Amino acid sequence: MLPDLLLAALHHLLVFALVAMLVAESTLLRGPLTADSLQRLARLDAGYGMAAGLLLGTGLLRVFFGAKGSDFYLHNPWFHAKLGAYVLVGLLSLLPTLRFMRWRKAVRDNPAFLPEPADLARQRSVVRFELILVGAIFLLAAAMARYGGF
Repeated sequence: MLPDLLLAALHHLLVFALVAMLVAESTLLRGPLTADSLQRLARLDAGYGMAAGLLLGTGLLRVFFGAKGSDFYLHNPWFHAKLGAYVLVGLLSLLPTLRFMRWRKAVRDNPAFLPEPADLARQRSVVRFELILVGAIFLLAAAMARYGGF
């Protein structure tokens, strides 16, 4: 039981870390940006990626080694919807990640670089949509835990 508790606790802490970093990214993207805030944005995004990877890892450990057992998860349509939403968030997050990397390089090449307002707005929209999907993941997780396979 203790390993299951530790996995669940770590999983939840990583969810909160992921959300905190996404909210921080969204806040920074409100602008105005400076060279320093562009660097901070890139570091936050790297932390977000690490948290997302660790979150997936702990989630898989919970599926295959947790107290509920893999049958609970693998036959649960809510779990599949939750995992699908997670994958969608991950794919969407590639857009800002690649852009932040370009911005970071542009700042190294030209310390006065600032992204175009339209580009900034697009990245802000993607990050906010990711946050909406993370909210949907919370709802799917609650349904998964309570309603199982119907």
